[in-house]
Amino acid sequence: MKDILAELEERREDARLGGGQKRIDAQHARGKLTARERIELLLDEDSFEEFDMFISHRCTDFGMEDNKPAGDGVITGWGTINGRQVYVFSQDFTVLGGSVSATHAQKICKIQDMAIQNGAPIIGLNDSGGARIQEGVDALAGYAEIFQRNIMASGVIPQISVIMGPCAGGAVYSPAMTDFIFMVKDTSYMFVTGPDVVKTVTNEQVTAEELGGASTHTKKSSVADGAFENDVEALAEVRRLVDFLPANNREKSPVRPFFDDPARIEDSLDTLIPENANTPYDMKELITKVADEGDFYEIQEDFAKNIITGFVRLEGRTVGVVANQPMVLAGCLDIDSSRKAARFVRFCDAFEIPILTFVDVPGFLPGTSQEFGGVIKHGAKLLFAYGEATVPKVTVITRKAYGGAYDVMASKHLRGDFNYAWPTAEIAVMGAKGATEIIHRADLKDAEKIAAHTADYEDRFANPFVAAERGFIDEVIQPKSTRRRVARAFASLRNKKLQNPWKKHDNIPL
Repeated sequence: MKDILAELEERREDARLGGGQKRIDAQHARGKLTARERIELLLDEDSFEEFDMFISHRCTDFGMEDNKPAGDGVITGWGTINGRQVYVFSQDFTVLGGSVSATHAQKICKIQDMAIQNGAPIIGLNDSGGARIQEGVDALAGYAEIFQRNIMASGVIPQISVIMGPCAGGAVYSPAMTDFIFMVKDTSYMFVTGPDVVKTVTNEQVTAEELGGASTHTKKSSVADGAFENDVEALAEVRRLVDFLPANNREKSPVRPFFDDPARIEDSLDTLIPENANTPYDMKELITKVADEGDFYEIQEDFAKNIITGFVRLEGRTVGVVANQPMVLAGCLDIDSSRKAARFVRFCDAFEIPILTFVDVPGFLPGTSQEFGGVIKHGAKLLFAYGEATVPKVTVITRKAYGGAYDVMASKHLRGDFNYAWPTAEIAVMGAKGATEIIHRADLKDAEKIAAHTADYEDRFANPFVAAERGFIDEVIQPKSTRRRVARAFASLRNKKLQNPWKKHDNIPL
């Protein structure tokens, strides 16, 4: 018996070493943690239960039968984050470059199945050289099995990907289908074809960092939701994100203790809106002043900054926030902001997270680049996402809500539950100057008459009361009482039940 126990411990020790001390040192030298160190940081202390520690590949080509490391380049299992169960896989770059073989994929598929079956989030820590070339089509088949499970898990359990090293070729499509992607600056990258192939095909000279680094994917492509300085920070932020999310689509988000009065009055909000209607202000100030303890977890902070998305808590409960940002492009909607917000709204709706929308939108961004890029179809994505959402929806219009953009931003007509407006709100087809120049075209040459008509239009329409008279606005509220009104609105909607007509699935304008 002692011999067997000793052998077990010896085998475990061997598996824990991965590719050996030399490769572990090389991993550290690159500023990266090992696969096991990452799991230790991500999960609660001593909560990790590992699966398939001793599994090895079955390849016999190219001398691979003589190199069969235990675990086959990925560590899988489950544990807890602040006491809540999650499943995790962590690719080990020290073992055959973390390359994906048939058995490597089999290990990942196994915990994907368990996560779906048991209704718990799954977190993938990606650090892999790609498909294991020696295994050929077996490795590709393994990838496809993972992809299929990503699709089946979508909208059922939260899926989070953390790119902590290379992720190239077909490997990128698994993270792409997950709900959130985080990257580590300078040590991670994602691309379908690498710099060498790009140079061969298009003659472009580009580095791996420029082509698919964290900065590229958080600022230009919108593939990633956040970029962090190092592995430690990235894993800490994943822990923080998981705290906001439900375990699956049948459970509510966790309710956390809160120490902030839901009826708190914030007098400074009465002066948030500048006197001049064209002067910008920071919408994040409103978000943080409404949130419990001023805590706001922003998603895709560096992309399409004209719209803000992220999570707050109200009375300890998770709420998704979508808000126009007047500091960027005057808060206009465009292709990028519509896509960003639409995906976020659909995530919230899939996981029963109520949606709070702050509106200050002068319209859609004009221009040929927007029209040629399909702003009509992309803008319709956001419209569609809000319209199909059945979760509680509370909207607050702070200033401008013009034209079609008013409709798109969770208006009463898209089944908004509570639609509030500040006294500074202007709900109209367009701004006073533009409207006046169309209505009174005959007086365009007379500046005094145009000025008088503009002032008259502003008096009649540049306020929230016309919409309130028609029931499109439920209440005109004092800015300082926004937290109290919004918190009470969501409290009243906790038992909301709304179902869409039966369908196999919708056909969102993609």
